[in-house]
Amino acid sequence: MKITSAEFVMSNSNVAKCPNEPLPEYAFIGRSNVGKSSLINMLMERKSLAKTSGRPGKTQLINHFKINNNWFLVDLPGYGYARVSKKDKKVFQKYITEYFQERKQLVCGFVLVDIRHEPQPVDLEFMEWLGTNNVPFAIIFTKADKLKPNAMERQAKAYIQHLLDSIWEEAPPHFITSSTNRTGKEELLRYIDDINKEFFSS
Repeated sequence: MKITSAEFVMSNSNVAKCPNEPLPEYAFIGRSNVGKSSLINMLMERKSLAKTSGRPGKTQLINHFKINNNWFLVDLPGYGYARVSKKDKKVFQKYITEYFQERKQLVCGFVLVDIRHEPQPVDLEFMEWLGTNNVPFAIIFTKADKLKPNAMERQAKAYIQHLLDSIWEEAPPHFITSSTNRTGKEELLRYIDDINKEFFSS
């Protein structure tokens, strides 16, 4: 898939006010500081489509971007150790939940995981919640450039095996990416393109 246009549409905290267009949506979410904004900018070939920040928790709204005029990329608030008040965290965790439960246009969620780290309880709990609620999702491993190739593959394999050893009968699709050297860009966009083709042909 070639990205020909990427347009910011809106930010809001009310799922009912999200764009009312029958286009497929792909939601990107992960722990704060996982490299989500950098990944989105790399995929969309833009330097600052999504705002990057040295301060975790910068994204605190549901952000819709229309891509190629036929699908939406949705940038969601991170979870974990974002430096926001408990009150604010409860608010945006609530509308994250509402988005995944109520948004009919959502066709796939992408859960971002820093490939350097062991499986974190908050990530595993969120994936389990998605599975329990029948929300289709894939895992995106980020920051692959921080590891040597052998270590990168070993870490990803161990992570997936951990899922299979716990509650999963079948692991979700996964992608290994790096915003720095553009690893995984084509594979991820091809995956989205394949789902879009199925969506529009049904």
